Amino acid sequence: MNDLDRAAHALLRLPPSCGPVRLIAVDGHAGSGKSTLAARLAAALGGAPVLHLDDLATHEELFEWTGRLREQVLDPLARGESASYRPYDWNLRRFGEARVLPAAPVVLVEGVGAGRRNVRPFLAWLLWMERGPEESWARGRHRDGPDQASFWDGWTVAETRHFAGDPSRAFADTLVRERPEGYDWLPGPAVTADSDQIITYRDGFMSVN
Repeated sequence: MNDLDRAAHALLRLPPSCGPVRLIAVDGHAGSGKSTLAARLAAALGGAPVLHLDDLATHEELFEWTGRLREQVLDPLARGESASYRPYDWNLRRFGEARVLPAAPVVLVEGVGAGRRNVRPFLAWLLWMERGPEESWARGRHRDGPDQASFWDGWTVAETRHFAGDPSRAFADTLVRERPEGYDWLPGPAVTADSDQIITYRDGFMSVN
């Protein structure tokens, strides 16, 4: 069993947090590797649904998407219903056709701000990609190319302002550090040493008691 399989097994053992759903957030700086982790973790979970917060944000509302998230996703999942949201098209600058997000046993929500204060009450677990902002942003700029340089200039200012007022890392249950093969899974600031802790950590792995 590799590290992703162990993490998936541990997350499945958590109690539901949003109706019947275990809502797992993957947060971190832009370019830190959140999307890749979410995709790999979703596969280890047998095809768990993934909500990308880029689908709810817009050019004008980089972080003002909590209302859409609550109305279109969190409230339906809390009722045990499939969610339906309209992903934003960053090229056409408009919302597209509705997309269904089923109320699966585990649903991943991935994006900068996934662990913000308005979302945390619905979360079963908060994962934080442990990569600093400067390194993350450099990776993101390289990935997106020079055509997106102006967007990144504005983004880094907005992200810095967001985390200054609404930090996520301080509330993370697990810090995820990428290594050449796989990940290290480390206890986050929110984890206590309680003997009844469901998820434990040893040698860079998440495990269940």
